[in-house]
Amino acid sequence: MLKCRAVWRKLAPLARSASTQCRHNVKTALNNGRRQAFVPATHMSTGPAGGGGSENTLYVVLVGAACLGGGAYAYMTVRGDSKRYEERISELASRSAKEAPESQPPVAPEPEEAAPTSEESAPVAELSGETESASAEEPVTEVPAEPAAPVVEEELPAPSELEATHSEPPPAPLESAEEPVTETPPEAAEQAAPVLAEAEPVAEVPPEAVEEAPPVVEEAAEEPVTEAPPAAEPETVQEAPTEPAVTSLPESAPAPEPVSAPLTLPSHAPYLLIGGGTASFAAARSIRARDPGAKVLIVTDEPNLPYMRPPLSKELWFSDDPSVTETLRFKQWNGKERSIYFQPSSFYVKPEELTSAENGGVAVLTGKKVIQMDVRGNKVKLDDDTEISYDKCLIGTGGVPRNLQVIEKAGDEVMNRTTLFRKIEDFKSLDNVSRNVKSITIIGGGFLGSELACALGRRSSETGLEVIQMFPEKGNMGKVLPEYLSNWTTEKVKKEGVRIVPEALVKSVAFKEDKLEILLKDGRQVKTDHIVAAVGLEPNVDLAKSAGLEVDSDFGGYRVNAELQARSNIWVAGDAACFYDIRLGRRRVEHHDHAVVSGRLAGENMTGANKPYWHQSMFWSDLGPDVGYEAIGIVDSSLPTVGVFAKATSKDTPKAATEQSGTGIRSESETEATAVTPVASSTPAPVMEHKDEYGKGVIFYLRDKVVVGIILWNVFNRMPIARKIIKDGEEHADLNEVAKLFNIHED
Repeated sequence: MLKCRAVWRKLAPLARSASTQCRHNVKTALNNGRRQAFVPATHMSTGPAGGGGSENTLYVVLVGAACLGGGAYAYMTVRGDSKRYEERISELASRSAKEAPESQPPVAPEPEEAAPTSEESAPVAELSGETESASAEEPVTEVPAEPAAPVVEEELPAPSELEATHSEPPPAPLESAEEPVTETPPEAAEQAAPVLAEAEPVAEVPPEAVEEAPPVVEEAAEEPVTEAPPAAEPETVQEAPTEPAVTSLPESAPAPEPVSAPLTLPSHAPYLLIGGGTASFAAARSIRARDPGAKVLIVTDEPNLPYMRPPLSKELWFSDDPSVTETLRFKQWNGKERSIYFQPSSFYVKPEELTSAENGGVAVLTGKKVIQMDVRGNKVKLDDDTEISYDKCLIGTGGVPRNLQVIEKAGDEVMNRTTLFRKIEDFKSLDNVSRNVKSITIIGGGFLGSELACALGRRSSETGLEVIQMFPEKGNMGKVLPEYLSNWTTEKVKKEGVRIVPEALVKSVAFKEDKLEILLKDGRQVKTDHIVAAVGLEPNVDLAKSAGLEVDSDFGGYRVNAELQARSNIWVAGDAACFYDIRLGRRRVEHHDHAVVSGRLAGENMTGANKPYWHQSMFWSDLGPDVGYEAIGIVDSSLPTVGVFAKATSKDTPKAATEQSGTGIRSESETEATAVTPVASSTPAPVMEHKDEYGKGVIFYLRDKVVVGIILWNVFNRMPIARKIIKDGEEHADLNEVAKLFNIHED
């Protein structure tokens, strides 16, 4: 009603001025008509003289007829509008009564008592604009039968002023549609009666003229309707509120419940890291160190936050906690407990909040896979068709475990009983399998296969689980260690309770009588309940085709330069990078420390460091808490090797090493700053080659008489020395003297 009142304030002066102007024109015409007879007529130069009396009379008649016609139309408009006005008031009042709480008195009788009209039978259609009835277009309030308080005539709109003509709508009602519609108190609503009573009686206009009037306040039905307090004074309706306080809708169109906005992923990330492994986390940490306000987004297809993989095949298997598969917390060899995750969830920013993060941060988008890269448009496409643009991008997709073709072709029964060990889910699955089967066979004699064999072998003594390890080499880690050391390691693994099947080439695998039958090419047959395939890693280069990136044909992985750059704003780190080592040439490394080093370097270069890859990463492997080694550079059993060994003590074990360094991930204690020029020990270094006892020692790998790789066997916290030797790249006439640098003969 206040809406109508506001319209009336705008239209009333115009109506009065128009009426005054009309009366003034009539009087002027009549006066002119009377005076024309006494005023000499104007003589035209080419026409006869004339008085013009008959023409003035005709003018008066026409003006009078026009006034009568306009008055008749106005009268019919007022009557029709008044009727709809009262009906609409009754309708809204009945709705308000339904919605009012039980503690409040109803403001209008129930619909059946108010005798609703046909327009009131479809309130939903009226609010949605589906009906063209005039009552749906003008939300008004009910006029009670009680006498109205006297008010100024100009405060209330005459309904006739709100109706448009059948030719074109006036601009004023359209302006009023933008104002909030408020429900007027009953006292104020009664003021409409005196206004209607003052309308002058005029001739009737045919009803068709009213029905053809176009909708006037159509948008008003969509505006929120606010209820004014019932006890409001009449004067309060003179000022329309600027915005509604309490919004209410009819019962047929309930107000929608507040719904939390859907998560909106950032459409742009200044630093986009593809893959949620160690390399990406190291890069993110490096980026934030050099650019504290950087906004970094990590996209990973795994459901987990970034975590370290080495404990999956090492310490987690030696935990005494029965809930270790859920907590993923483990005790290191030094007894300290830690989580497998690099950082807790509180460390990261939510992906949907990254764009608005004032100080930047690192966000991890889990369960999403990047399936396409547009290097020209600097954007990627996810598996749900979401597109994210970037300024700089890192590919740290890692690798996918290989499988044997004979297993893939053997059918679902065999595949369902085969584990490809790589992720947290694989650890949980294999742990569960090892507690429910009688026999597990590990195919592969490398780092992962040997570590899992030793871990499961220790469990066999408690549960009676049979653990079998088979590999094509003569001994464990035969591709890495010299033959004599590989054979010694094999005997060590046997003592852990593992049955070794060397020189084993798998010909076929079949599922028969609830057992897996593995047939070897030499005719040997092994029956088992479950298979763990640990036969290597295939670098994940799925994005190479869409991105137009080069894949190295010899080593696999994305081919990058010494700065780990594949394109001007694209870097690659970790297992998927085939990089150029300025000392050792082109390489690809699949180890934790390389992921840390390469990720850190890539992050620095993404912020403008432009550093080449010169820091040699290391890797390590533990065959339980008593035997372990660390390696650096190119360690290939096909290269010439020289080994220098000494007798081991109780301090020369992985457990003792972690107690001294304070960390289970030994690469975390290695820094470039400690790589100083080593000082040789004065103790003589007896050479022990091809002996039966290899307690601790150093193995040098040579290429053109230059040391390109070093293995420290049960020698720990000496990696900076080995890194310095490889970095210098010098020829050494006597490696025994070089071995003195590691002080392996000191107690």
